[in-house]
Parts: sequence; structure tokens; C-alpha cells
Amino acid sequence: MGNWLVNHWFSAAVLAAWLGINIFLFTYYFLFFDRDERYIYTRAILGSALAWARASAKCLNFNSMLILLPVCRNLLSFLRGSFSCCRRTLRKQLDHNLTFHKLVAYALALLTAVHTIAHLFNLERYNHSQQANDGSLHAVLSKMHLQDSNKWLNPIHSNQTTVEYVAFTTIPGLTGVIITLALILMVTSSTEFIRRNYFEVFWYTHHLFIIYFIGLVIHGVAGLVRGQTEESMKEVHPERCAEFLVNKPKECRHECCKEPEFGSIPAESWKWVLAPVILYIFERILRIWRGRQKVVVTKVVMHPAKVLELQMQKKGFRMEVGQYIFVNCPAVSLLEWHPFTLTSAPEEDFFSIHIRAAGDWTERIIDTFQQQKLEMPRIEVDGPFGTASEDVFLYEVAMLVGAGIGVTPFASILKSIWYRFQQNDQTLKTKKIYFYWLCRDTGAFTWFNDLLASLEQKMAESGKADFLTYRLFLTGWDTSIANNAALHFDTVTDTVTGLRQKTIFGRPRWDTEFSAVATAHPRSVVGVFLCGPEALAKVLQRSCHQHSSMDPRKVKFYFNKENF
Repeated sequence: MGNWLVNHWFSAAVLAAWLGINIFLFTYYFLFFDRDERYIYTRAILGSALAWARASAKCLNFNSMLILLPVCRNLLSFLRGSFSCCRRTLRKQLDHNLTFHKLVAYALALLTAVHTIAHLFNLERYNHSQQANDGSLHAVLSKMHLQDSNKWLNPIHSNQTTVEYVAFTTIPGLTGVIITLALILMVTSSTEFIRRNYFEVFWYTHHLFIIYFIGLVIHGVAGLVRGQTEESMKEVHPERCAEFLVNKPKECRHECCKEPEFGSIPAESWKWVLAPVILYIFERILRIWRGRQKVVVTKVVMHPAKVLELQMQKKGFRMEVGQYIFVNCPAVSLLEWHPFTLTSAPEEDFFSIHIRAAGDWTERIIDTFQQQKLEMPRIEVDGPFGTASEDVFLYEVAMLVGAGIGVTPFASILKSIWYRFQQNDQTLKTKKIYFYWLCRDTGAFTWFNDLLASLEQKMAESGKADFLTYRLFLTGWDTSIANNAALHFDTVTDTVTGLRQKTIFGRPRWDTEFSAVATAHPRSVVGVFLCGPEALAKVLQRSCHQHSSMDPRKVKFYFNKENF
């Protein structure tokens, strides 16, 4: 448990606070609507379903307020750079922005289900009470609209009206259906499989959030669920006057003979979501403005394994290591923006990205640049935005793990280190870097080899050959490659990469790697950075837990993962 807390104590505190607020809101409003005297008559018709519907509605408002904040990337970038105290802890939490966004989305889905089911029960009970003629309290309350249209409590005013009719013809019913459908489409299209294989489906359906928020604000305007007004409560309190509604004498002169009046529950959703919606609108305006600024593509390189490198320049562009940008190519799609990690260093006079063919959009943009003749396709760029890898120089020891094209953030880091060594930078806090790169095929190694070769040479010349330890793992190979490597094992350079470090066939034994790092740096705080698949993240996270200690005199491993 102690080892787990090293990495997750702050996240656990945030999660506990979020859960605590949700539980408090639900409990408080459930008891309020289940006991408040203004809703005695409403509960006579609806029973406990009223409390279930209203309590879940409050939690829906709270989570709808939160859902947009984790995707306000400019806000997150501002926060990353604004806090000097607890910098590493807070920035690690900001790196979980999409995880929190998904968590809130799942909570919205659950609460929507509770709210919808509760209101279906409410509609059924409204309908049943309207059709009842047994003289009971709920039947009498449902007939009050026949005498005075301003006094109605039951929104169903006809025996011929069905639950389905109310659900699809009233403002709360229709907006409720639209909100639910929009939420279902957004959640289902956000699965890992859809995002990886059909990104366009995810991209377009996710913009249904606009419909969701419009529907949410309108949803409660009609006020179908009502309670007794304050003025009416003072004159005819339900605890002393309810029996007069059921058994009223023909010539009644009692003070309770006056019939109660009812009013709608005020719509409050807009109060919860107004501020985050305005913040998000400004966020999008800023993105559009930055995206319209001119970008000059200075160099296009087509690497093996169908990896496209774009080197670009943009006025006023400033970056840090490990950051990412959003890229749009109008010739491919006017609306789609895709995230790419910057592979250039801050010290360079350009910024670059590497695009691997991994879907329809990436295939089309690679083909577009390969086929371009005279005029270069226009590129729009939004960013840069901060990520976990930006914090690599906050650690004395860093373990960088890249899988395939996931090596891109570490290209930026290693390039920056190369420039710092050239400039003899004495402010570099990081004393040791372990770099692991896992690839399925040899072609993926080629575009990164030159950088590693340059680093090897420069560090050897600087007398800091031990600063960088790197291991390249080939996870997919054929017999001929393995035989060739075995035949030339004694050569100075590797036959696969041409580097001094030999390529390892297979996957890393992470327990062995972590144990070696812990032994070499017994009192250090080690930052573990991954850009790769979720399965590998779980393995590394588990290793961080196993090899960390709560003892301040012993090694601690902090896990960081790229999230887009």
C-alpha cells in the first residue's frame, strides 16, 4: 500500500474529494425532496421516485460543470506553468486530465440512467393518478387542473395521454431523450477500439456535446415537476389540510377549504454550467485564432516504415521538451485536428513532428505530401501543450520508455540534451537517463539512429559516456535477422541499427531493469516516462509500485504517461 501511495496519493485525494462531493449532493438532495414539506403533495403522487430523480439531477449538474474543464488544454498549460510549489505532484495530476474526463463521463452516464428511470416511474405514476377515480389523495390532486389551470400538480391532464406521448412532446421529455442519445453516442464512440481504428467517428460524434449542453440548459425550463408554493404553504399547510382535499364538506368554512397552489421547481442547470461553457468557448476561440496563424513547412522527409517528418516554422512559436501540438490539414479534412508530439528540441529554429500511417487521416496526409508537386499543402497548428514528458528534467534519474512511434517525445528530450552538452549547460539537474525503445520491425529504428549515434559520439567526447544508457528491443523479427545478428555478434556496431549498443531480441524484463536502476541509484527519485500502449503502462506502473519505498532514504519511482 505504501509503494502505491508514492505514485497515487494526490490522485487518490482528488478522487476522494470528487466522490465525496457527489455522495454529499446526492444524499443531501435525496433527503431534502424526500422530507421537505413543500413536496408532500408531490410525493403523494410520485413516492420516492421524486427524490431519486431530483438527487441524480443535482449530481448531473455538478458533473456537467466538471466535464469540460479537463479538456481546456490552454487552462491546463497555464496551470502547469503557474505553480512553483508542489510542482511535480500537481503537474503529475494534470497529466491525468483525460482519465478524469472519462471518469466524469461515466458518472454522467450512470446518473443519466438513474435520472431517466426515476422519471419513467414518475410519468407512469402521473398517468396512473390521472386515470384514478377512487377519491384518494393522489387522484384528487391530479384532477385539480380541471378547476383551475394555475393549480395543477400533475402535468398529465387527459386520460387519453400516454407516457410515451409526454416523453416525446414536452420540453423536458424531448430534451431528455436528445441528451441521453447524445451521451450514449459520445460514450460508446470514445472506446479505445473506435478511437484507434475509426478516429473520425469519435471526432464527429464527440461534438454532440454542443447538443448535450443546449439540451441540458433547456431541460428544466418547463418545470413539469412541481411543489406547493411558499404562500400557499402558509395558508393551507398539507399536514393539517390534506384531509380536506379528500373529504371536503359541501359548505366548508374551515381555513383549509382553500385549495393549495403549486409552482415549478426553478431550472438551475444553467447556473452550474455557465462558467465552464464560457471558459470553453474562449478556449475554442483561442484555438481557432492560433490555428489560423501562418505555418511554413520548411522540410518534408519520408522515413522508412512509412513515417513522415514535417519540419515547420511559425511566428512566435515557443516550445518545451516533450510537448505536443494539434495539426490540421485542410486539404485532407477541414474539421479534423490530430495531436502529435513534437520531435524537435527547443534549441532548434524549427519545430517538427513525425507522422506514422495509423488510420485514414494519417494515410491521406502522408499521401498528400508524397504527391505534392509545386505547392506545399497548407498546415494549421494549435499549441504547444504540456505533457508528462515536459517534467523529465525535474528528476535526477529518468527512465524513458517508447514503443514504436511512441519514441517521439523522447526524440525532443534527447535532442535537447545533445544541445545542452554542446553548450556545456551546468544547470542540467538530470544526471542519468535510461532509454528503452521497443519496436516490432527494424524499419522503425532507422529515422532515430542518427540522433542516437550523435549522442553517443558527443557524450564520449564530453567525458559523459555514462550519462545515457539505452536499450533497443526488437519485439518482432524473422530467422534471417536473428541469424545475421548472431553471426556478427563480435562486431563493434550492431548489424540492425549500426549503433554500438546491441539490439536485444524480445521484450524487456522490467523487474530486472528496475532492480538494476534501484541498485545503481539507491536514494534517488526516479521519473519513469512512457509513451506507448496501455498494456505496457500497467506493467511499468506495477514495477514502479513494487520497487518504490516510503522510506525517504530509499529509491522512489514516479510513473508518468503521455495522454492525448
